Amino acid sequence: MSAAQFLSDPSPLIPIDSPDALAWATSWSEHTAGGVDKQLDAELLEILNNDDRIAYVARVGEHLYNFWQDGAHPRGLWRRTTLSSYRDSTPDWEILLDIDALAQAEGENWVWQGAVIRKENDRALIKLSRGGADAATIREFDLDKKQLLEQGFFIPEARSQVSWIDHDTLIVCTDFGPGTLTISGYPKSARILRRNQQLADADELFSGKSDDLLVSAWAETEPGFERIIVRRILDFYTSRTFIHTDSGLQILELPEDCEIALRQNWLFVMPRTDYRTIPAGGLGVIALDAFLCGERNFQLLFRPTQAHSLQNISFSKTHLYTITLHHVASRITAYELGSFIAQPLELPELATARIVSATNYSEEVWLGASSFTQPDTLYRFDGHTLEAIATAPALFDSAGIQTRQHFATSADGTEVPYFITGDFSRTEPQPTLVYAYGGFEVSLLPSYSAVRGHAWLSRGYFYVQANLRGGGEYGPHWHQQATKTNRMRVFEDHQAVLDDLVARGYSTPARTFVRGGSNGGLLSATAVTMYPEKIGGAIVQVPLTDMLRYHTWSAGASWMAEYGDPDIAHERAVLEQYSPLARVVDHAVRPYPPALVTTSTRDDRVHPAHARLFANALLGAGQPVAYYENSEGGHAGAANNRQTAFMEALIYSWIATQLS
Repeated sequence: MSAAQFLSDPSPLIPIDSPDALAWATSWSEHTAGGVDKQLDAELLEILNNDDRIAYVARVGEHLYNFWQDGAHPRGLWRRTTLSSYRDSTPDWEILLDIDALAQAEGENWVWQGAVIRKENDRALIKLSRGGADAATIREFDLDKKQLLEQGFFIPEARSQVSWIDHDTLIVCTDFGPGTLTISGYPKSARILRRNQQLADADELFSGKSDDLLVSAWAETEPGFERIIVRRILDFYTSRTFIHTDSGLQILELPEDCEIALRQNWLFVMPRTDYRTIPAGGLGVIALDAFLCGERNFQLLFRPTQAHSLQNISFSKTHLYTITLHHVASRITAYELGSFIAQPLELPELATARIVSATNYSEEVWLGASSFTQPDTLYRFDGHTLEAIATAPALFDSAGIQTRQHFATSADGTEVPYFITGDFSRTEPQPTLVYAYGGFEVSLLPSYSAVRGHAWLSRGYFYVQANLRGGGEYGPHWHQQATKTNRMRVFEDHQAVLDDLVARGYSTPARTFVRGGSNGGLLSATAVTMYPEKIGGAIVQVPLTDMLRYHTWSAGASWMAEYGDPDIAHERAVLEQYSPLARVVDHAVRPYPPALVTTSTRDDRVHPAHARLFANALLGAGQPVAYYENSEGGHAGAANNRQTAFMEALIYSWIATQLS
């Protein structure tokens, strides 16, 4: 089937599983795949399957759990060990579930989506999706017998959330049938499901409204602090939280834009706008019982500045941990619950520190630290001592490669930070790959990628990571400056970074490539259609491109708090200014740089029609475009190391072709 078949009428490309659309996608994808450097593909797969990688763990009871993929087990092994064994160079892993064997036995393309383990460490709820979609089936697993239970709890395929109350009782948020999902396709209600009970017979705990984003609920089971919490999430940035009491659900009377966390008898509040003594982007705490009695005397734990922002918080049994950024450099601080005495953790400088896992039932916290050139080091902190446990191998030669941070001046005068990594002894402009996102309060931090290092940096090229507005690098205000009718600031920031790279002599427009996925795919697609003269090519991955219909496809309605509502005139007017699909023009009118557009048939978050229609429109306009659609992978675009290696090899091979 010819890629040009749907130029006059692209509507057959919209149904996800339409035979004509799938045949079109397969034909074009096979042609695009022919350009992959097979040696690079093999090298990247070897890197991803390297057995010396760190096996990241999370504790439940006496065990450390890990999910592991390698060449022999591409779908993965779920396994566990003990701390004493984990400290050995060759830990003794107890295999719990082999996903490859399960997929073969059941004839399904299962992709691991995680497990919810009871704190008693006897049962788990296993999440498996077909092809990597967000929707997953949930099945009960006996950890002592190491087997799935045929008569255990079972939740059919859906975007679900589950939580253990006790051995025989769950809280379930899922698709309970007609009328139980929001317009975004997420659960609208929470119910109590008892063992051997049909899902339809579960008792309703709470129900929200159809135009909510979703309803979430969970049980906290720590002795002395048992409670059920329900959260009605109105959109990405507002919610209402309830605590289940003997008299029913009691709302926490707080502004809807506050993020809330509960730990023992403490209520932590992180507002997006000023609230009482807590500034926007700050962190306050109050005793929960005092708050429920009407007190509002919060203790301020973190006050943001223009350079210093709060990213998130985590808890161990007796400590609160804050992760903050100072000009996009991370810091972690431990606070003892109750006294809230602060203890900064001494982690390596110039590295991004993060919390890998923490649990309310242990003092133990696992942390990681890495940079663009420094492989990850895994640390264990027991509340007193920080211990380095493992360091990942250096899988590319970083000799002579350094990182600098610069600030580009955007159209309204805002200073936009970006990191550039490479060999700065090269004084001539080099091929430069610019990665950016600019949305949903997502912060882009320095991190080590052996794939990127081997395929790009080791060739002497530059890699740029831009911290555009719309992200969360400087707190809520940084994000709020670029939402809805202010969305054009994201693209102005992006252009400012591209211009700054040229002004500093790092690159030229013809040698500058932009890359992004999802919201970042929208950014890359917009660069192609709005400021094509500033770039030499674009990698557009699992993108949004039709911003006038996005709210009607898959989970699109859930993003209107970010982008705006196409049915509201003044918000639609801004969407029309940048919607990539609507902006495509003929090559004779304005030539575009080459674009590589990718998606996944199994992406049930961003509808694959966004990528299909955009690639089809570029082709019809005589613009240079390549297209690849993976049949698996979900919104990640790849379901395992084999697929990830291929997708990365495809991208870097395509760039190499454009450069040559």
